[in-house]
Amino acid sequence: MDHRTTGRGVARPAAVTLDDVRLAAKTLSGVARTTALEGSRHLSALVGAPVHLKCENLQRTGSFKLRGAYVRIAGLTAAERAAGVVAASAGNHAQGVALAASLLGVRATVFMPTGAPLPKVAATRDYGADVRAHGQVVDETLHAAQEYAKETGAVLIHPFDHPDVVAGQGTVGLEILEQCPEVRTVVVGMGGGGLAAGIAVAVKSLRPDVRVVGVQAQGAAAYPVSLAAGRPVALQSPHTVADGIKVGRPGDVPFRIVEELVDEVRTVSEDALSSALLLCLERAKMVVEPAGASPVAALLSDPGAFEGPVVAVLSGGNVDPLLLQRVLRHGMAAAGRYLSLRVRLTDRPGALALLLGVLSQADANVLDVGHVRIDPQLQLTEVEVELHLETEGPEHCARLIEALGGAGYTIIR
Repeated sequence: MDHRTTGRGVARPAAVTLDDVRLAAKTLSGVARTTALEGSRHLSALVGAPVHLKCENLQRTGSFKLRGAYVRIAGLTAAERAAGVVAASAGNHAQGVALAASLLGVRATVFMPTGAPLPKVAATRDYGADVRAHGQVVDETLHAAQEYAKETGAVLIHPFDHPDVVAGQGTVGLEILEQCPEVRTVVVGMGGGGLAAGIAVAVKSLRPDVRVVGVQAQGAAAYPVSLAAGRPVALQSPHTVADGIKVGRPGDVPFRIVEELVDEVRTVSEDALSSALLLCLERAKMVVEPAGASPVAALLSDPGAFEGPVVAVLSGGNVDPLLLQRVLRHGMAAAGRYLSLRVRLTDRPGALALLLGVLSQADANVLDVGHVRIDPQLQLTEVEVELHLETEGPEHCARLIEALGGAGYTIIR
């Protein structure tokens, strides 16, 4: 795992101050929920210290993004409000801006990629925004939003690169200190860095002894290289299943704060993200998106690295059902609870029934069966059966393979 210790952890940047965060909290009173802080026995046992989950997946719109969007729009002048606002997003920021604008009586236009999940598009419309599809990736969508702002005078609401947005996200940090005053480490996912920066301002201003740890996906880790360079550096092609933290370049405003106040930035693998999402669902009964599970992924990857009590921020729960299905299956495979293999056997009546009988005796749950009969490597009388099995874990997988081998089957993995 790649990780980097960053700043001194005690300075307070001028870009956003504790007073800004406290003012944001007043602005959000009656608008944003004070989300629950739930203990996790499983993670606590793993880490060897109390671990709590800050459930921003239960926030209005399903993520923390409402906080920053509302504070930003609430701070506009009457003339700016009259001109409307515009945003570009594939999901969480879109919904946060849409609801915030609706609550404040401001017209909102939101550009979303043409491939954005339909539930997120529908939710953004339901919150009152005029949704326009443009581009295949968020960068193209953002360009369209910027052009719209130039043409119409609408105010562009950036998802993370503005002091008001950072201050709004920082209210999560105030709540953490109120709900868990004994906290020693706060772990939070990072894309552009707005949430981590805001939390760091709040936490470090009041409790400089508390460590703030940021988490990025390995395939979209712009902060480690940027911190090493001393300036925001753009990645060429970030890639990760965690769309919520798939940001190619840190924001200028949050970068300065992260550089000064965030103690460490860690990266996690796609397997760890999938396993963390599965754990949140099964053990914590929390539906989270991959980005929201990133702090849990960090705990799973290196549990001994975090001094407790630990608060892990579940930043969002807006996961597309189709993506959830894929990620859960990947998580089961990473945990050794999902086994895919091919078995070569003679193509004759009853052969499949005999194979399934062996699997049944070994207590495997067969999820899917497929046949491959046309393959240059197969003899005329042979067939390959592709199996997808649910298992109890790595030891059970080993027993299944041993049972198939003992029954005379050739396994191709």
